[in-house]
Amino acid sequence: MSTPDVATRTRVISFSKAVNEALAEEMRRDERVLILGEDVAEAGTPFKVLAGLVEEFGTDRVIDTPISEPGFTGIGVGAAMTGLRPVVDLMFGDFLTLIMDQLVNQAAKIHYMSGGKLTVPLTVRTTLGATRRSAAQHSQSLHAWVSHVPGLKVALPSTPADAKGLMKTAIRDDNPVVIFEDKLSFQEKGPVPEDDELLIPFGVADVKREGRDVTLIATSSMVQVALAAAETLAADGIEAEVIDPRTTSPLDDAALIESAKRTGRCIVIDEGHRRYGVGAEMAAVVADGAFWWLDGPVRRLSAMDVPVPFSPVLEDLTVPTAPDVVAEAVALIRP
Repeated sequence: MSTPDVATRTRVISFSKAVNEALAEEMRRDERVLILGEDVAEAGTPFKVLAGLVEEFGTDRVIDTPISEPGFTGIGVGAAMTGLRPVVDLMFGDFLTLIMDQLVNQAAKIHYMSGGKLTVPLTVRTTLGATRRSAAQHSQSLHAWVSHVPGLKVALPSTPADAKGLMKTAIRDDNPVVIFEDKLSFQEKGPVPEDDELLIPFGVADVKREGRDVTLIATSSMVQVALAAAETLAADGIEAEVIDPRTTSPLDDAALIESAKRTGRCIVIDEGHRRYGVGAEMAAVVADGAFWWLDGPVRRLSAMDVPVPFSPVLEDLTVPTAPDVVAEAVALIRP
């Protein structure tokens, strides 16, 4: 059988469409998959990502819930334990504060506390990211919290293709998974394979751009920031390699370390807070594994350690930008 032309196997679609496709395909493939959350049926969520699913699958599988995140997450945990594969739609990642018992003390622990007899194939789909003018209670990036918990897997897609492939992998995984989507990424477009078996394995980083002078490790929408910075740096004769871990738990330590060994320099860019964050963990991984190959200290660019302001001019100052990355890279290479 001949291999089809690439143009016939991919098309350019939005991030939100890619997530929608992943959910629809998995619900068609497996009748145990269902979605529950606030406004998932009637409104297609505030970001309209789930639009059309209730028309195809009905309200028995796309279920609007009361405004009680602990309640419907607990239902999701119980449904997963008894044979279903629920996707819990948590409107904003900030609301992790409301479901930490269900997620951390229940979902993440049950397999171990039952001696391996029980599994919790639960997917929690939620958001992160600032600069949407949503103020301090709807703008946080709290992925470090769940990345810290043994028993949970955590994914952060940065492109439409990754969004689709990671979501499908999450739904099929027998462990609880939290998948974070940056709110500003939903309208971003990119090539996505038509193959409905597009699965991206957890724990495998992706090289978004090859380079020889400095490694830029970036998560979620910060990948686009890193790529923009790499373009600017290239015009100045500096070739940056951009690595997207794609999952923080499990983390592809080897890929990060090997890239830093090749380039001799490394900057980690993450929208979580700097203190005790994902950026700090990745910097430590690189420092431990590539120490003798590094020509300078591993740098971190993260969100400021302040509540996210509502003021647009202040909010924009709190997160890393492409010019920030360029300045850090130039300072590291040409001190």
